[in-house]
Amino acid sequence: MYSQGLLRHLVFSLLCIGLIACEPGDGRSVWRRLSSLNPLNETQLFLYDTFPQDFLWGAGTAAFQTEGAWDQDGKGPSIWDHFTHSQYIRFGNGTADSSSDSYRLWHKDLAALQHLGVQTYGFSISWPRLFPNGTLGAANKKGLEFYNRLIDSLKKVNIEPIVTLYHWDLPLALQLKYGGWKSESLVEIFNDYAVFCFETFGDRVKYWVTIHNPYLVAWYGYGTGMHAPGEAGNSAAVFAVVHNLIKAHANVWHTYNKHFRKLQGGFVSIALGSHWIVPGKGDMNPVNVERCQQSMEAVLGWFAAPIYGNGDYPAVLKNKSQGLIPSFTEDEKEYISGTADFFAFSFGPNNFRSALAKSGQQVSLNMRQALNWIKLEYNNPRILIVESGWFTDHKVTTEDTTAIYLMKKFINEVLQAITYDGVDVFGYTAWSLVDGFEWQYAYNSRRGLFYVDINSKEKTRIPKTSALFYKQIIKQHGFPGSEINQPIQGQFPCDFQWGVSDSTLQVHLTPSSPQFTDPNLYLWNITGDGGLHKISGVKLKTRSAQCTAFSAIRNHLHLVRKLKVDHYRFALNWSLILPNGGLSAINLEALRYYRCVITELLKHNIKSMVTLYHPTHHKHLGLPLSLHSSGGWLNRSTAHAFRDYADLCFKELGEWVGLWITVNEPNRLSHAYNVSSSDTYTAAHNLIMAHAMAWQLYDKHYRVQQHGMVSLSLHADWAEPANPYLPSHAAAVQRFLQFELAWFMEPIFRTGDYPTAMRHYLQEKNIEGMSRSTLPYFTEKEKKTVRGAADFVALNHFTTRLVIHQRQNGSQYEHDRDSKLMSDITWPSSPLGLSVVPWGIRRVLNWVKNSYGNIGLYITANGVDDRSYTDELRKFYIRHYIEEVLKAHQQDHVNIKGYYSWKLQDKHMPQFGLFNSHYYKSSSKPSVHFYSQLVTNNGFLSEKQVQSCEEKDTQKNCLLCALILERKPLFFFGVCLLIIVALCISVLLIYKKKQKKPY
Repeated sequence: MYSQGLLRHLVFSLLCIGLIACEPGDGRSVWRRLSSLNPLNETQLFLYDTFPQDFLWGAGTAAFQTEGAWDQDGKGPSIWDHFTHSQYIRFGNGTADSSSDSYRLWHKDLAALQHLGVQTYGFSISWPRLFPNGTLGAANKKGLEFYNRLIDSLKKVNIEPIVTLYHWDLPLALQLKYGGWKSESLVEIFNDYAVFCFETFGDRVKYWVTIHNPYLVAWYGYGTGMHAPGEAGNSAAVFAVVHNLIKAHANVWHTYNKHFRKLQGGFVSIALGSHWIVPGKGDMNPVNVERCQQSMEAVLGWFAAPIYGNGDYPAVLKNKSQGLIPSFTEDEKEYISGTADFFAFSFGPNNFRSALAKSGQQVSLNMRQALNWIKLEYNNPRILIVESGWFTDHKVTTEDTTAIYLMKKFINEVLQAITYDGVDVFGYTAWSLVDGFEWQYAYNSRRGLFYVDINSKEKTRIPKTSALFYKQIIKQHGFPGSEINQPIQGQFPCDFQWGVSDSTLQVHLTPSSPQFTDPNLYLWNITGDGGLHKISGVKLKTRSAQCTAFSAIRNHLHLVRKLKVDHYRFALNWSLILPNGGLSAINLEALRYYRCVITELLKHNIKSMVTLYHPTHHKHLGLPLSLHSSGGWLNRSTAHAFRDYADLCFKELGEWVGLWITVNEPNRLSHAYNVSSSDTYTAAHNLIMAHAMAWQLYDKHYRVQQHGMVSLSLHADWAEPANPYLPSHAAAVQRFLQFELAWFMEPIFRTGDYPTAMRHYLQEKNIEGMSRSTLPYFTEKEKKTVRGAADFVALNHFTTRLVIHQRQNGSQYEHDRDSKLMSDITWPSSPLGLSVVPWGIRRVLNWVKNSYGNIGLYITANGVDDRSYTDELRKFYIRHYIEEVLKAHQQDHVNIKGYYSWKLQDKHMPQFGLFNSHYYKSSSKPSVHFYSQLVTNNGFLSEKQVQSCEEKDTQKNCLLCALILERKPLFFFGVCLLIIVALCISVLLIYKKKQKKPY
């Protein structure tokens, strides 16, 4: 693996020599690359690394959204004040009149910034707070004092101000007099306002943004009417507004460049917002790519192409809007082109809400791809992200869990873009610092890192969990590496079991050939028809049925042997062996078939782990029909029937089976009985008793002769608190583990009874009236039967879940845990939505060890669904999950005894299987060779280091030989002495015998 520094150097070297295309206008290549990207490639996975040393972390706000004090201290009304007051009902009877009151409580905002540890603060100046009528005159003294005080205070605590001149709050007077941005008069008026700000604040401000997200100013303000001034339906007005906004920005940039830059040394840009879009279903054909390119050009390119390009609008806009879109003169093009010192980029929900997916396109939240498009389209500009974040519902206060994962995703994609793609991003601004007025959504959504109760007088800033997360990222300067993503080398013990698991084994009772079992005599071709003709009256002596007659077994054995495993786990078909559920009718031929499978495997040194009952999704749950009809696992008689079934299997097959699983995933099977929690817990109770009775039976009658071991296999996904900053989520994880695993493990591996915490939690919910659920009770006799009724722990592990505490009212099992599951969007996932989180298996192994002692433990099923022909996801999954199992063994000293991959083959569509099976033909997937190589190497070592267990045995024998050779004289003398002693004893015995002989 490359170090990050070397990787960055490699990327930039490739850029310099032209191996990675970065010609201006090459944005289309972003989508072309997507078609060949492997999501499991190291450069596509979550990146554990830190940002460049001089990277700037910040937070931002907008004046209208947060300042409040709309008519205080001489401030004039803005178009947004008028818009919200005149359409009061439209905004849910809400205005920004007071909002979070940052004008009065700016010191609380400053304290919030210091709490985060940011280096920059992006805020906007309220134009009407400085100039109530919009035009220059005497500046409003109170407003001037406010911004001077804010900037001075920021500088005093080493926070760099990033100041936006216009964030949508145009003085109402300019709207009424000139028609707002429809009038070219505003170009010079805006420049006058900017000059005043440069002169007044420029000695302390190094980063200026002229206009924030002008696309939304034009489209929402004059196209849809969703924003102030609320005009709609006039396309010509939209194009005129865009034209004037671009010229206003360029004019201000030139003013600063000519009159202020040399003295103040600052930088000026315009904040451009955008969505990102990809073709639906990932179809990257040229037509779809072109549609995506045009979508980006029509939004981001509308402003970026003139400013960062040739000074003119994108061709697609000019072609589709002839007669509406104004034209720039050649002088204007030259004047506009290059009027930005950096690329100020906004990537937030407003940009996506305005993006309409058309012609099969769909919006995507991939910031890395958007940043790459900017880099390739506009000649790799320096980029400052001036707005990034997402919204939460207004009901969410400080527990904004979803916002954490979106922030994690966005920031890591920025890091990937810097590290792998050479995108020159120098700062990130989380939006927004505090809750405020969210434009057309008023207070129905929130975006602040700090919660503010808008209706309170104090308007206290309370950090949300996303603020705590952002603070941690800033402190660590990114995502420093940890043991989670570190590979490991080494081998498992020589007695470690490598296996493959399967569900209920299909039984094919028809022999492949009647050659040795048919007693009839046949003559061939006696009539010239080429057929066999039976000779009547003649019977031949036949041999007994042979296992080799079953071709299905040979084919199955061939698949297992290709994996090089030493164990094969499969399940018997209870319904087939005992059609009536009891011993009144036994299918001896089915038992013979299973015996043949087991013995044929043994001939090739492959041992069997046999599951007695593997529930299915079939309507009978894999039970004999009579048992299912009588209530299934709700009826205790089913447990007794299972004991009799187990007794038969132990008797008939136990001679060749060393490992037994009674029931596969009873903790999931019980969920099938979900009419009420009473049914779920009753089914679980009977399943535990069925297993315990089977174990006791084996222990008493078969263990001494057969020397096998018996357990049950539990579904054991790991869980993490969705929000690591909330104790309630940590408690929800413990409940998840209690209700999922301890529910079955506590009675069997420790106390003989259900977990105390589980029982107490249900009792508390009963007292509160939130549930009527209760756990059954074991009698003292049953406790003795259950306690210790397992010889090892068997776990089926597939994924890791994030758990949210969510109080629920109801008397069903899924309500009793008071939890909700989610996944981390930065984790890779399978087509079925299983998150691929390798370190989860190590944590569940350690949890079992810490909770129940270091008993022998087997991973009896571990796998992922992968429908691709390349099988890349499955290979990635196998490698990294087994690495974590090895870490658990080597570093945590977990007593891990074996690993079984799930599963052998797919019957229909490719999913979890290592082999495809279709029309009686089986084909290997690429993961077969990959897994068999791991098995052969017994872990992870380079070819030069690999040492097989046979070589280790030979080496031990050679050590004994070397010891003998080293002390050959001593051994020779000893052998001679033994022979002499033996001869002397023999002579004495013969002499005594002769003395006793009578004459």
